[in-house]
Amino acid sequence: MKLPWSDNENDSIVEDYFSMLRAELQKEPYNKAAHRRALMPKLNNRSEGSVEFKHQNISAILKGAGEIWITGYKPAFNFQNSLIDAVARYLALSKFSSDTTRPRRSRAVSDGPGLYVGPAPTLSNQPPPDELEQMTAVARRFDAAGRDERNAALGKAGEAIVFEHERMALMQAGRHQLADKVRWVSQEDGDGAGYDIASFFPDGRQRLVEVKTTNGWERTPFFISRNELAVAEERREEWCLFRVWNFSSEPKAFELYPPLDRHVSLTATTFQASFH
Repeated sequence: MKLPWSDNENDSIVEDYFSMLRAELQKEPYNKAAHRRALMPKLNNRSEGSVEFKHQNISAILKGAGEIWITGYKPAFNFQNSLIDAVARYLALSKFSSDTTRPRRSRAVSDGPGLYVGPAPTLSNQPPPDELEQMTAVARRFDAAGRDERNAALGKAGEAIVFEHERMALMQAGRHQLADKVRWVSQEDGDGAGYDIASFFPDGRQRLVEVKTTNGWERTPFFISRNELAVAEERREEWCLFRVWNFSSEPKAFELYPPLDRHVSLTATTFQASFH
């Protein structure tokens, strides 16, 4: 019977994984088999299959954390908490950060507005995935929602691709004059309006778009402000939340319309303190 992976083994395979991820992000060639062979002496008689599966476990953890992962290692779930700890240690001690993904995000934006917009997870007529509980726990551990909210570069890049998508959708509908009137409100006027982009439906009605972007999967949690919720409630017929996910690899999106609590659980996370 194989012993559980030790902390040293987990640290070694996590470090190896991130060395490959860095190479992939920088478009540098690397050989997965060569990496495995170099890694094996550091492990406790593990098979190549178990090493491969552990790499897939790391992809799953990064997916749950709202981070990018190696495209060739499909996320595999039912991982141990000790591996989550090893990923957390690496991210805390290394220089790996969201800045590493900036060139990839820029390419996604410059490629144009070809953004796939599919059904929201709550409207796909599919049961929640088996891994949802485990992935939700990982998201909490790594504060995926808070990290995305603080990542101004990611937020701006997501808004840029949605701005172009809105304009292109109107042009494809033959509404070129409306397309010219689409405004990137958060860029032109600053935050605070309760939405990021002032667009239009093809029939000319106002469309107010709040953009939330993540490098993670479609169910990565996100923050929404009290003001955004208020505008969503006041202007239900116009407002929508445009969720962009998997941004750094292959941006995809879905839309949520008010009332938002039909789709997501809203949890109060902060309180306003007023003096007596």
